[in-house]
Amino acid sequence: MTRHRTLRRALLPALIASAFAVPLQAADLLTITRDALKNNAELASARSQTDSVEAGLDVQQADLRPQVNGSGNLTHNRQYESQQTDTRFSGGGGGDDYNGVGLTLEATQALFDARNAREVEQAERQIDQQTYQLAATEQQVLIDVSTAYFEILRAFEVLEARRAQERAIGRQLEQAREQFEVGLIAITEVEEAQARFDQSRAERIAADSDLQVRFEVLERLTGQRYSSIDTLGEELPVQLPTPNDRSEWVELAMANNPLVLASEAGVEVSRSSVEIARAQRLPTINAFANYNYADNDRSGVEGHSSASQVGLRASLPLYTGGRTQASIRRNTYQLESSQYDFEAQRRETVQQVRSRFTQVSNDVSTIEARSQAVVSNQSALDATRAGYEVGTRNIVDVLNAEQNLYNAIAELASARYDYVINLLSLRQQSGTLDVPAVEKVNAWLDGDSVSFTLPEEGDRYDGAMDIGEPPRPQG
Repeated sequence: MTRHRTLRRALLPALIASAFAVPLQAADLLTITRDALKNNAELASARSQTDSVEAGLDVQQADLRPQVNGSGNLTHNRQYESQQTDTRFSGGGGGDDYNGVGLTLEATQALFDARNAREVEQAERQIDQQTYQLAATEQQVLIDVSTAYFEILRAFEVLEARRAQERAIGRQLEQAREQFEVGLIAITEVEEAQARFDQSRAERIAADSDLQVRFEVLERLTGQRYSSIDTLGEELPVQLPTPNDRSEWVELAMANNPLVLASEAGVEVSRSSVEIARAQRLPTINAFANYNYADNDRSGVEGHSSASQVGLRASLPLYTGGRTQASIRRNTYQLESSQYDFEAQRRETVQQVRSRFTQVSNDVSTIEARSQAVVSNQSALDATRAGYEVGTRNIVDVLNAEQNLYNAIAELASARYDYVINLLSLRQQSGTLDVPAVEKVNAWLDGDSVSFTLPEEGDRYDGAMDIGEPPRPQG
């Protein structure tokens, strides 16, 4: 039992306990991660399930320990006799009513029970499997929270770009109206500017709605509500993965990915089921000792009776109607299925690690290209505006250049968050995502913040979100 609990503690991130002890500060990524590790419902369920599986080992071990049973009875008996006897010798006949009491105590100890021994081994393997499942759930919570956090920042930067675009096109629309009034441009250019302004306004409204929705995801994951979070710094260290070798990441995943390890442990659990089925063919040997006591108030009978026994009891199944053989076949097929599941999980993990590694590597180049695209589109807009002022470009050219610039700004922001999320996902797939890894990413944040304004009718909103106290473990 101690070995499994040590394994469980080793798989869980070492800093969780210390993270809870630190007083809550600003709503940065690390703070929100602590909230999720403490309050996330799926993770709490996985922890309770792990405790349940660990308790299952005690259940199976109990069958190999001494068993003591006691039973008693209190009876009222009425006996009728139809035979006639000579009352000169028997004193009469016809019937008898009497009460009786009985007590039985028995102690047994299994000396050889292969099936119970195999069930204990299976319970140990189930603890290993569930421990890996718990680690996988925890890593999934970490990536879900990090993804939700950076999706908020992505939505905010997209919103900022759309707001700037709306303001710029709005100024262009006002200028176009003024030029039309003095006869410098045709009405078609005003209508084109109006159409672009309406489109930019619609994009800004959609981006604003997306930001609000993103904030709600964090509340589901953490059970906490946040009105603001810290933003990602401009000096983001965009680097290739370390180590910069895809095969090394695959090796890390095969050794550390908890889903792979859980699937491998699942094979051993299924193998134990086959061993349990085969053990049903073997005899069982128990040592036993029992004591029986009986007494009654029957007429003509005095005293009580008692007896005790000490010995060995053996049992051997000779024929079970084919049940044992069928059970062996069934569990053998289940073992084969779990082996295929293990192989499928390995292949899935290898593919995911390779994909994430490629994405992170491409994100590095993409950010560089997107940064240059912003510079190029800014230069193009400046040149187009200059041409418009001297009459060599029209307003449509200016509007196109402005839209290209703000699209490039939004795409650069999106590429930065793709890099961070894919880097964390690569660590998750390799089984190395933990609180220290999140803390390292948290250091990339700056002191600025993104705010979210709750609905004005706060009381009604609070009431709608209040679902009551979480369940409390029973003692």
